[in-house]
Amino acid sequence: MSGPERDPHATDDPTGPGAPADQPVEEPVAGQPRRSGLRNPEAAVRGLGAGTLALEALVLLLAIQPVRVVGGDLSGAAIGVVVALAVAAVVLAGMMRRPWAWNAGTVLQGLLILGGLLHWSLFGLGIIFALVWAYALHVRRVILG
Repeated sequence: MSGPERDPHATDDPTGPGAPADQPVEEPVAGQPRRSGLRNPEAAVRGLGAGTLALEALVLLLAIQPVRVVGGDLSGAAIGVVVALAVAAVVLAGMMRRPWAWNAGTVLQGLLILGGLLHWSLFGLGIIFALVWAYALHVRRVILG
């Protein structure tokens, strides 16, 4: 065959191979943008936000010792700020169903950048995670509209 081979047993079922046949297929309405194609876009976006915050908490906690050893004088206050921000990130990751959690996550990024007043490495981590959070907000806006 010169074209792509096709499975002779395949059907042209628009619901896909694993979808139940009794559910109606949602047709796109003319003049409206097509949805993302995700079955539950809100849950997917919540997972992105929660994963981002959980990763941030993990990196913050794992960064304490290397920054103390390599960076020099990481004070007790700076360590306390890092631990408090990591706990806040974990709490927010669990509360992503709340509409205010996205705003609180943005505030958390700002607080981490302000933590740079205690140690320069916190400023660097704050910039990195603020960019990651900005991307998560962008994806949220694209998917949910």
